[in-house]
Amino acid sequence: MMKLHQYLKIAEAAEFLGISQNTLRKWADEGRIAVRVNPANGYRMFLREDLEGFLKEAAKPVKPARPKKAK
Repeated sequence: MMKLHQYLKIAEAAEFLGISQNTLRKWADEGRIAVRVNPANGYRMFLREDLEGFLKEAAKPVKPARPKKAK
């Protein structure tokens, strides 16, 4: 069972990721990042482990572009 201190509120999570709170809300609504909702108050909560995984995935290099052929 997860402990409450393992979760970040939206402001803390946005700062952790270096993005705005509105961007984080949008990404959560789109399913791009895992979010839990506190049933007591409806607040979005982000598990620190999920945010770290998101950053690792985002840091992976994209497929390198093919070198252009000389004409």
